[in-house]
Formats: sequence, structure tokens, C-alpha cells
Amino acid sequence: MIGGILIGLGVLVALFYAIYVSLIKKKNNLKEAASGIDVQLKKRYDLIPNMLKAAAKFMEHEKELFTQLTALREQAMTAKNYADKFKADGELSTALRAFNIRAEKHPQLKSDATMVNAQEAMAETEEHIAAARRFYNSAVKDYKNALEIFPSSLVASMIGLKDEYPFFEAEEAAKQTIDVNDYFAK
Repeated sequence: MIGGILIGLGVLVALFYAIYVSLIKKKNNLKEAASGIDVQLKKRYDLIPNMLKAAAKFMEHEKELFTQLTALREQAMTAKNYADKFKADGELSTALRAFNIRAEKHPQLKSDATMVNAQEAMAETEEHIAAARRFYNSAVKDYKNALEIFPSSLVASMIGLKDEYPFFEAEEAAKQTIDVNDYFAK
């Protein structure tokens, strides 16, 4: 009788530990995924000033766009939480698209090697950011599932894990079709 109780208790402790380990791994995978986005965004933030310098000599009348991009870059870099970072990043993405469309109006800029290299690096970085976001959303899904599905939900509440990571969602502006005429009207 006592042996059976001890075996049952041992099984419960082993199950609790296995679930605990699984939850911690999911949480750490989520943090790693968020860090992956941060690494790619840092690359983007470093590229923006170089691209603006290359374009500045050809696009002097676009100074307000340069100012906006610089301000949005700073806002995204200093965001305090992931929700704010994602919002600022979405606004920055929209402004970068506008910049690229306006840059197309300048034939001498399109052929400038520095600008071409900067735009190619930016396009590659944008692809890496998209991949990092997909990985992050997958990690968020796994973590949220573990927090909500029994029995791991019970263990998660016992150890104080919370659903504090939002899914990355594209800004409404990014979901809209772009009318390039809006950028050539100036």
C-alpha cells in the first residue's frame, strides 16, 4: 500500500518536472525568437542611415521623409515592450516602402552603386525580419498553447508563467494595397 502511494507520488513528481521543463524550454525558445527579431531589426536600423546618406544628395526635396524615417527608427529602437516595438516597426516598414517608391523617381539614384547596395542589403534584411517574425509567432503559439492546455496550464499557473508575449501582426497600413500614384503626386 505505502509502496503504491510512493510510486504514484513519484510518477506525479516526474510528470510535474517533465511539464515544468517543457514550459521553461518553450519560454526560452520564445525569448530566443524575440531576440532573433531584435537582431534583424538592429541590422535594419544600422542600414537606414547609410541608405539615407546615399539618397540625400539626389533627393534633397524629400527631407521630411528622411526626418520621418529617422524619427521612426529611433522610436522603434527605444520601444519598451514587444507590442510597442511591433507597432513602431510597422510604421517604419510603411515609411521605408514610401522611401523606396520615391527613390524610384530618381534615375541617377537608381544607378548609384551605394544606393543599389544599400537597397539590396535592406531587401535581404527585410526577408530575414519576415523569417524571424514567422519563427517568433510559431514560438508564441507553442507557448500560449502550453499555458492554456491542461495539465501544463496548471503547472504554468503554479510557477507563475504568464501570457505576456503578443503575436506579431502586420499594421493595417501594411495590409492595404499600395497605390504608387500617392507617392508620385508631389
